[in-house]
Amino acid sequence: MTEKKKALVAGGLGVIGRNLVEHLATLDDWETIGLSRRPPPGDAAARYISVDLLDARDIRARLGALDDVTHIFHAAYQEHATPQALIDANLGMLRNLVETVSAASPKLRRVVLYEGAKYYGAHLGAFETPAREDDPRHMPPNFYYDMQDWLLAFAAGRPWDAVVLRPDVVCGFAVGNPMNLAMVIAVYASISKALGLPLRFPGSAACYGKLAQVTDAAQLARGSAWAATLARGGEAYNLTNGDVFRWRQVWEAVAHWFDMEVGEPQTIPLAAYMADKGPLWQALTERHGLRPIPYEQLAAWAFGDFIFRCDWDVISSTTKIRQAGFHDVVDSTEMFLRLFEQLRARRIIS
Repeated sequence: MTEKKKALVAGGLGVIGRNLVEHLATLDDWETIGLSRRPPPGDAAARYISVDLLDARDIRARLGALDDVTHIFHAAYQEHATPQALIDANLGMLRNLVETVSAASPKLRRVVLYEGAKYYGAHLGAFETPAREDDPRHMPPNFYYDMQDWLLAFAAGRPWDAVVLRPDVVCGFAVGNPMNLAMVIAVYASISKALGLPLRFPGSAACYGKLAQVTDAAQLARGSAWAATLARGGEAYNLTNGDVFRWRQVWEAVAHWFDMEVGEPQTIPLAAYMADKGPLWQALTERHGLRPIPYEQLAAWAFGDFIFRCDWDVISSTTKIRQAGFHDVVDSTEMFLRLFEQLRARRIIS
């Protein structure tokens, strides 16, 4: 019999963590505990522990007795305004969790850390594409560098190792986690339709035609299970859907799904122009019997502004992970439409 593995998923209610918890719950050889500051929903697929990963004493009190953890998936993330604050918070959460579990559980075998295309400088402007895992780093600071360097150094000489996964723009279902591009598009389209507007791409005209990529959270969950058990330790792997697209190609399919006309791109700052739409969303919620999710928890408009104003190609090479044995490929347009169907089925949108 295969020995049962026990996972801790930090950030267990985020778009990465929630989908990973749900995937591992379908596998007979995994026991999973989600970690989150927020309480889990009533239909959670696994046990959750509420813990503040920035509080080392809280972690020791709540997790210090877990002596049979075999894997950690670190998907926790906190947004901050300055590079140093990003480092302090995100490295702090990783360090507190790994140090505690490593000391308490002699069965620990692997830590899987999630990064993103910001590792390559995607947030700074044009960068070498397709980005490869061994590309030179950009000028620091970059919180991913600090997290990865600390984790690999801390793992050296211990009976466990680490693997780094680099998805980009992860899309999936997660209530209360607004940094989710599928949700940004769905809410923006729903509001545009309610106002009688065509579906206009709200970013720049240049971005509308550039090559882009995303990662399906369901595919990332499958890749995470692979990374935990079959990947070579000490390595980093890009994990995206494996295709690339131009927003002008996807936008027509999105408009068709929402039964809307496609308008010409019109650059508007979503963070400013969507700020007053809470009452409209409340009216839509009541009219269509949607789940009463607070408007501010639905979509991260500033995140949408960033993605839709990338006036450069954003492409990561997936050659390394395919050669290593993970071959999944997802059609990104079909992924968006599937996620919209899920949002409608769960009464998030009408």
